[in-house]
Amino acid sequence: MLKEGDKAPDFCLPGLTPEGEEKEICLKDLLSEGKYLILYFYPKDNTPGCTTEACDFRDNLNVLSGKAVVAGVSPDSIKSHIKFKEKYDLNFYLLSDTEKKVLTDYDAFGEKKMYGKVTVGVIRSTYIISPDGKIVKKWRNVKAKGHVPKVVEELEKLTG
Repeated sequence: MLKEGDKAPDFCLPGLTPEGEEKEICLKDLLSEGKYLILYFYPKDNTPGCTTEACDFRDNLNVLSGKAVVAGVSPDSIKSHIKFKEKYDLNFYLLSDTEKKVLTDYDAFGEKKMYGKVTVGVIRSTYIISPDGKIVKKWRNVKAKGHVPKVVEELEKLTG
């Protein structure tokens, strides 16, 4: 299990830039601007909870962008991400982890309880990673609604 203070696991994934360009995006690219990275893992494009969370990040980007880069990761394909991005005018990175390797590295894939049943899938999680690649905050099993304000508040504390 990753803990706050640990070095963030390195990765490179196919994805979309905030401008919609398709390319391989690595952790070092996301940290290259010298800002914090908000890396969030979500189960599926175009589902109610994931859409709520993505739109909350979109709507708060004006507050976040001076201090942080936002990147969402799900097991969806690039094709699915393109539709999701266009439909909701998403203005941050979307990464595609179809093999669920990065999801697993970040403790965001595994057993979870849904409606009383144990299933295996994406565990909605968010990390704030410092410009030097350390995990400074970790949330696991987050509720989509109302989560982004907590992330904004934490970032305010970190950046003053």
